[in-house]
Amino acid sequence: MADNNAPFFIEDTDESEISSDTTGLGNLLFTTHIPLRADGSIETGDIRTQSIATLESLKASLEKAGSSLADVMHLTIYLTDINERPAFNEVYCAYFKKPYPVRCAVGVAVLADPDMKVEVTAIAARRKPV
Repeated sequence: MADNNAPFFIEDTDESEISSDTTGLGNLLFTTHIPLRADGSIETGDIRTQSIATLESLKASLEKAGSSLADVMHLTIYLTDINERPAFNEVYCAYFKKPYPVRCAVGVAVLADPDMKVEVTAIAARRKPV
């Protein structure tokens, strides 16, 4: 019988990474995403392009972990230019529907890669075991 009190990690396919994309405890998932292209490189386009890449990465990881964007309960959005929040919100509204997740937007000076404009962390419900 599985121990619902033990954390689990969804294996990251990139051997060079030093953190998992997604972890969980019981039926909760915790995940962080940056603007990655399908080939794993950083998307360096404008805020809209990076927001799409970030939310696509989030969507893929959630689905891999037995969840979906509809199961996201909380998002923290990190933006290197808080004035780009309206542009992020336009993309966000194409991915999320009412009732929207609880969220927080934070302006930061820089992210891990100087070309990144956005990063998100999310907490979601896990509907299906993987």
